[in-house]
Amino acid sequence: MRRTASRLTWADVTPKAAFLNRRSLIAGAAGLALASPALAKLSYVKSRYSTDAAPNSFEDITSYNNFYEFGLGKEDPAENAGALTVDPWSVAIDGLVEKPGNYDLADLLKGVALEERIYRFRCVEAWSMVVPWIGFPLSQLLDRVGVQPGGKYVAMETLVRPKEMPGQASAILDWPYREGLRLDEAMHPLTILATGLYGEEMPKQNGAPIRLVVPWKYGFKSIKSVVRISLTDKEPQTTWNMQNPNEYGFYSNVNPEIDHPRWSQATERRIGAGLFGGRQPTLMFNGYGDEVAGLYAGQDLAKDF
Repeated sequence: MRRTASRLTWADVTPKAAFLNRRSLIAGAAGLALASPALAKLSYVKSRYSTDAAPNSFEDITSYNNFYEFGLGKEDPAENAGALTVDPWSVAIDGLVEKPGNYDLADLLKGVALEERIYRFRCVEAWSMVVPWIGFPLSQLLDRVGVQPGGKYVAMETLVRPKEMPGQASAILDWPYREGLRLDEAMHPLTILATGLYGEEMPKQNGAPIRLVVPWKYGFKSIKSVVRISLTDKEPQTTWNMQNPNEYGFYSNVNPEIDHPRWSQATERRIGAGLFGGRQPTLMFNGYGDEVAGLYAGQDLAKDF
């Protein structure tokens, strides 16, 4: 499932002229303005962790997604994210770290080697995409700030700005959106902080200017528009586990053997496959089992779901 000598780029999937033309059409409604001078030109290398699957189109990825801060509909983020201010941007890093502080995004990215990682992306509603993310391992950041010996978990929070994020006017969730990983999950080389996709800066509706991507977990674990990263010695609260602990566990690994209480997870629908594209079997750990199954040796994944 991994790439060898040849690797796809966006140009292999979509002609550049068509890509740029469609991107300009989407930009008006989707808020694709530059996120930051620090990201004005994304320079990156291809990653050995990329899947062999062809990526979804830019339109699929930027027009059909969940970002409840901008509304409950799949199209709401693209329609409502344009007003979000993403420059300047800073991320508070605190808790059990050696170098806590409020880090400007540009400083956060200094010395970082960005990679393109084409990852399978699975949503709990049983739909999936393949996304060419641009980012860097979260472990690089954690190594820079220094995790203290007592640090066992990484907690993250999304921006709260109701004037620019109209979905936050609703009490459907307890804002800010919160997520968390066990430290070994956070340090795993597959776990990245993404700052772009398809060779471009991260669109606002996809979590600009910086978001988490954890490809073996359901998409809601990949928190968007991150403003706080905290190291803690206790399992942190996470939004969907707080909202409904019987349906959303802390780990949230893709596991086709454990159904969501309201629907099956055994199969998935690939976005962009068309009306007759059919469904396909869901892969354990979203197909990344060879890399991550060892993290959960000895755990009961029906209990630790």
